[in-house]
Amino acid sequence: MGKVEIRPVKTHRELEQFILFPWKIYARDPYWVPPLISERKAFFDPARNPFFRHAEVQLFLALKDGELAGTISAHINYIHNDFHQEKAGFFGFFESIEDFDVAQKLLDTACQWVAERGMEVIRGPMNFSTNEECGLLVEGFDSRPVVMMTYNPRYYVDFIERAGFTKAMDLYAYILKAEDFKNNAENLPGKVFKAAEAALGHPKVKIRNLNLKDFDREVERGWKVYNSAWSRNWGFVPLTKEEFEHIAYGLKAFLDPDLVFVAEVDGEPVGLSVTLPDLNIPLHKMNGRLFPLGWLKFLWYRRKIDTARFFMMGVVEGYRTMGIDAVFYLETARALLRKGYKYCEASWILENNTMMNRIIQRLGGRVYKVYRIYEKSLA
Repeated sequence: MGKVEIRPVKTHRELEQFILFPWKIYARDPYWVPPLISERKAFFDPARNPFFRHAEVQLFLALKDGELAGTISAHINYIHNDFHQEKAGFFGFFESIEDFDVAQKLLDTACQWVAERGMEVIRGPMNFSTNEECGLLVEGFDSRPVVMMTYNPRYYVDFIERAGFTKAMDLYAYILKAEDFKNNAENLPGKVFKAAEAALGHPKVKIRNLNLKDFDREVERGWKVYNSAWSRNWGFVPLTKEEFEHIAYGLKAFLDPDLVFVAEVDGEPVGLSVTLPDLNIPLHKMNGRLFPLGWLKFLWYRRKIDTARFFMMGVVEGYRTMGIDAVFYLETARALLRKGYKYCEASWILENNTMMNRIIQRLGGRVYKVYRIYEKSLA
């Protein structure tokens, strides 16, 4: 079988091995999208990623007969545990060669690490939380993932379940044709459409696009809406202001203001809708590197982006009967078609979010990928 050794990442060289290992797993996979190596290095840098200020993180490497064979992170997010009043740990960045012994030892190591710190359950994959990439792809292996969504080999499903993990929650990704999205949004049920018209005509309600020239204040407004509007969602973790700024400024260069909508009532932000151009289309061609030719490839293939991701949409409780959400759907659909997009992915949607699932289906969406969060009791 060969000897499997699990080693904690301690040096810069080991961190680089951790970051580059996926290139070994996906070398012949046409659907994998390589992350930017520079972005991954920043993500794992405690000096640059504010997540580390309220979390413990340990990265691990697996070696089989001296050869690199897998990776995993084990982490504890103390904001999550305070918010949900539980003792949960997490695993993420799970990659393994097609060898169950390697996978099991990686997963067992993550379980042991969080258990030693008093945790009673472990969930994942989380990279590092629901505010970033999360979930294991369990259905829909026949196409490339869109921006900020995960991808993995089929055999990971079997490995994680054989290691004793069970489903905690499924996350749905819907695909919509932009034209169908617009037509269905224009023909929403009368009650919904009237609510949208009422919102647009309400003297105290203002629906506007993102103002990039006032980005600092827009980020402040967005942070307040996000932590309020999403607070009742399963797995939600409040973002610190530093974290929200870190994510927002990381996306700033790629945001299209025409696809971002802010709802205000009496000048106060109460709703936010963000749709992202699918940057995975150019990233797929760059092999993780900006230089020497990466930027040129990015600029060239960016012009070929024909898909967007309906990334987030939320309205603060107390304002959800005003038709603001209907306006977001309607205006997003119109903007997508006007700007030449052919497809839109709405993701991810919790399987138990009955209302949102019904709305997306009514807008013409069909589930084409399913992602799963697993858990295992440590008590």
